[in-house]
Amino acid sequence: MATIGTPAQQFVPVQEVRDGIVVMKDGTLCTVVLVSSINLSLKSYDEQKATLEQFQNFLNTIDFPIQIVVQSRRYDIRPYILTLENRLKQQTEQLLQVQTREYIQFIQTFTDQVNIMRKSFFVVIPYIPPVLAQKGGIARIFSFLKKTPSGGETVSDFEEERTQLEERVSVVDQGLSRVGLRLVQLGTQEVIEVLYKTFNPGESTTQAAPVSSNG
Repeated sequence: MATIGTPAQQFVPVQEVRDGIVVMKDGTLCTVVLVSSINLSLKSYDEQKATLEQFQNFLNTIDFPIQIVVQSRRYDIRPYILTLENRLKQQTEQLLQVQTREYIQFIQTFTDQVNIMRKSFFVVIPYIPPVLAQKGGIARIFSFLKKTPSGGETVSDFEEERTQLEERVSVVDQGLSRVGLRLVQLGTQEVIEVLYKTFNPGESTTQAAPVSSNG
């Protein structure tokens, strides 16, 4: 049970983000990829059917679990309004000034009445090292970091496990590309921002992230 003063980070299952890879506290590695979207309503019936069949084939061919995450955030219209206000100051014709001012008012009123949401689609691809799988998920925090006689650390096991993870990313990339989707693997800072938005949905990403980065 949590007590007063217990850091919130204690309840986050992420140990660190290393070279764009999320290292969980139980030793599992995860990669997060950003995926484009398709508007099926703009496609014909045959195109919709073909797209769904390709996606079904993709799910049936992978032999490892994935997690599909959809993040919905209210679109921040303030930068756009600021751009319009700057243009308003630069306008020299009175008619254009009036039209720009009315347009700014319309945008502000519209966004106050309607929540304009922006959706981001992610696929989380995990890799459970064989040692963890054999032990049933018993914690192995940083056991892939082997101590050297000089007191330093090597990352040979981590690199090997990352290779296995990247092979899974390649499988997902090939499968979803057949559906017509594009994938972008997130880097360290991008992953931290996604994690921060997930665990702090009401706060700005400019604040300190709740996980450490390494690389």
